Amino acid sequence: MTQLDPLGPVTIGAREIYDQLLATDRKVDGIRGEVAQVAQAHGELTKDLADHEARIRALERGRWPLPSLAALVALASLILAVISFTRGG
Repeated sequence: MTQLDPLGPVTIGAREIYDQLLATDRKVDGIRGEVAQVAQAHGELTKDLADHEARIRALERGRWPLPSLAALVALASLILAVISFTRGG
């Protein structure tokens, strides 16, 4: 019994294999460059996110006295109104 060749009459030489290897290497280099660009963009976005987070926190810290001040003014007005009412004024 003779064993059948799975490729049939097709023969692949070392040159074809080498050419395909070089083509694959070029594609991998291209992908490597794209990954580097994505990593750089990710780093910039991370810095921007941290900057925005810090700015938002600063704005939040600056706003907390406003409602407290409004509540104190309302309480002072209520106390003055009660005192004025009890004195008959």
